[in-house]
Amino acid sequence: MTRKPLKLAVLDLVPVREGGTVREALVETAALARTAEELGYTRFWVAEHHGMEGIAGAAVSVVLAHIGHATSRIRIGSGGIMLPNHNPMVIAEQFGALDALFPGRIDLGLGRAPGADQRVLRALHKDIHKAAEEFPSDVVELQLHFAGDPRLPLQATPGLGANPEMWILGSSLFGAQLAGMLGLPYAFASHFAPDHLDAALALYRERFEPSSRLAEPYVMAAINVTAAETDEEAVLLASSMDQSFVRLRTGSPGKLPPPIPGYRESLPPASLAMLDHIRQVSAVGSVETVRAQLRAFQVRTGADELIVAGSTFDPAQRHRSLALTMDAVRLEAAVVAA
Repeated sequence: MTRKPLKLAVLDLVPVREGGTVREALVETAALARTAEELGYTRFWVAEHHGMEGIAGAAVSVVLAHIGHATSRIRIGSGGIMLPNHNPMVIAEQFGALDALFPGRIDLGLGRAPGADQRVLRALHKDIHKAAEEFPSDVVELQLHFAGDPRLPLQATPGLGANPEMWILGSSLFGAQLAGMLGLPYAFASHFAPDHLDAALALYRERFEPSSRLAEPYVMAAINVTAAETDEEAVLLASSMDQSFVRLRTGSPGKLPPPIPGYRESLPPASLAMLDHIRQVSAVGSVETVRAQLRAFQVRTGADELIVAGSTFDPAQRHRSLALTMDAVRLEAAVVAA
C-alpha cells in the first residue's frame, strides 16, 4: 500500500503557565503560530474552553484575529467552536469577519460538546441537552448564513458570502455520521478521547456523501506530540501535560505546571491507568521515536492529516518540539524514498 505523506497541523490550547498571565499566553500563542508557519505546518487551530484558569483561548474568534495578524500564510481556525454555546448567526458574523480579514485562511471546526461543566453552562444560560440535539440543524443554518439563503429572515453581515473551510469535530460516532452526511471534512479528538477513534473513522468514510465542499472523505486525527533530543527529555517535558490531565480528571484543574522528573512513577495505579488510557494516542520521544509513532498512527487511521497537541511549561520547548516533529516528518519521507 502506498504511504500517504505526513501532513501536520497544530492544535494549541493557549496555555497559561503557573506564575504566568493570560497576556503572556496570548503573546506566546502568536509566536508559536509564526513558528508553525515557518516550519510548514498546514494549519493552526485554537480550542474553545471555558472557566479554566490554565487555558486562555475561550474567545476563539478574538484569539484567531490576533494570530492572523501575526502570520501571513498558515491556515488558522477553531478546533473547535462548541456550537451549542452559540447562536449560528453570531458565529457566521465572527467567522465572516475573520474570512474578510484573512481570506482563504480560515477554518471553522464545529463541535457538539459544550467545552464546559455545568457551572459554565449555567453561566452561559444554555440548556445543553436541547442545544446538543439542535447541533445538526445549527450547522446547516450556519451554512445557509454563509450562502445567503433567502429563506433566512436576516442575512449575516459580515458572513454573507464568506467561505471558511467548515469541519465537523468529534470524539464519538455522532459527529462522524453528521460529517459524512453533510460531506464535510472530519477531525477526531483522539488526543484525549481515543475510545471510538477507529469506529468513528470507519463510519465517517462509510456514510460520506460527496458535496460541493468535498468530493471524497477527508480525515484529520489528533495526537499528543512532545519531541526532544532524547526519549528521556521528552518524557520529562510531557509530564506537564500529564499533570494537567490528572488534575482535570480529579477535579482540580489549574495552570500548566512545571515538569516533574519521574511523575508517572509517582502516581497511584488507578491514576496511572487513567492517564495511560487518556494519553494512549501520543508520540513522545526523540525524532526517531516520534517518526515511528506518527507513522504507526497514520497507518492505523489512514488519516489525510494529523493535528499535534501538547503544551510544555517552557514555551521555547514547544517551539523546539514542533521543529523536531517536522524533522521526524522529513526523516519519514527519506525512509519511504529509500
